[in-house]
Amino acid sequence: MTNNKQLRTEEFIAYDLVLVKGSKYKGMLKVAANAMSVIPWVGNFIAAGNTIHSEYEQGKINELYQEWFHTHKVKIESLYRDLNSLSEHIEVIQLDLANRLESEEYLSLVRKSFRSWDQADTKEKRRYIVNLISNAATSSVCHDDQVRLFNEWIDKYHEIHFMVIKAIVNTNGITRKHIWLNISDSKPREDSSDADLFKLVIRDLSTGGVIRQTRITNYQGQFIKKTTRSSKGSDTLESAFEDSKPYELTELGQKFVHYTMNEVIARLD
Repeated sequence: MTNNKQLRTEEFIAYDLVLVKGSKYKGMLKVAANAMSVIPWVGNFIAAGNTIHSEYEQGKINELYQEWFHTHKVKIESLYRDLNSLSEHIEVIQLDLANRLESEEYLSLVRKSFRSWDQADTKEKRRYIVNLISNAATSSVCHDDQVRLFNEWIDKYHEIHFMVIKAIVNTNGITRKHIWLNISDSKPREDSSDADLFKLVIRDLSTGGVIRQTRITNYQGQFIKKTTRSSKGSDTLESAFEDSKPYELTELGQKFVHYTMNEVIARLD
């Protein structure tokens, strides 16, 4: 612990959260309050600010308590930055969003998102969540049910899943072999744990409705069946890193990327 002034500064960080500096929307106060209401340690941190200040003056700082306070200070600063980022993103759109920001439908999305924010194990996931809830406020393209689904995808998938998604975004029609080479410099054996993990990730994203093998459609948008071709028999199973079948994002997958991995999108009615 350094000095009394720093302790007071740390305490004020918590109180400053609810201000959401400079927002033109009163609804942003409700958004911030709803976000903090689902993060259980926020109230404890604010109370701890008063307690630790008093104990510091009496020379009774417990080292474990001090470490807890420091850890949560870092988290509260991150929460403060992301709430301000959310406010700034929303204000980019020159539209009247007051009703949307104060609606229970949107605030329920905020609560769900910030529960996920608190449990997220990477900064990247927290950024996806802030982008998602920002776009949920500013766009009517995506139904709230889809926003909830995208939130669940962020919860469920790991960094390697997002690396696969990004590889497909960057090169539509990419094969599994080249998806892998976007992740690693070398191709492992088919019976390796890396190959098993890669097959699992592709299966997760395929069955989850995020990616699929590229399909041809007719003018009505119906998928055309692939014609089967006779081929010479093989005594080995298809490789995890197969190099002839291209992959693409599903329509839902494209919308997920648009809402979470891009900046705030324009509202389309």
